[in-house]
Amino acid sequence: MILHCMKKATWDERKNKPSWGKRNIEEGFIHCSTVEYFWRVAPNFIDVEDELVLLCIDEEKLISEVRYEDGDNCGRAYPHVYGLINNSAVINVLPFLKNEDGTYKKNHEFADIEDK
Repeated sequence: MILHCMKKATWDERKNKPSWGKRNIEEGFIHCSTVEYFWRVAPNFIDVEDELVLLCIDEEKLISEVRYEDGDNCGRAYPHVYGLINNSAVINVLPFLKNEDGTYKKNHEFADIEDK
């Protein structure tokens, strides 16, 4: 399973479509994260005041190719989706939880998955 974070309002627009992502594709792909690494990318969303959601995506159900790449040479490979994301691959939608200081708070659904 991989995660993609987006504004809840955007998800509400897209959730009934067969696929989406044309507007999201940067550098030729859609940025995603593993659950283990999500805490590392979550600070990118700290200044977003809109309600956010985490799309839980089953890679096996994706119609587009997923490549794990370390584009920043940080020693960690992140999943990049090269093409549209079909909604039939979205297996769950969770709230982006925040602590009182606005930092990401790990969803209880991910409690058994170790941060790396």
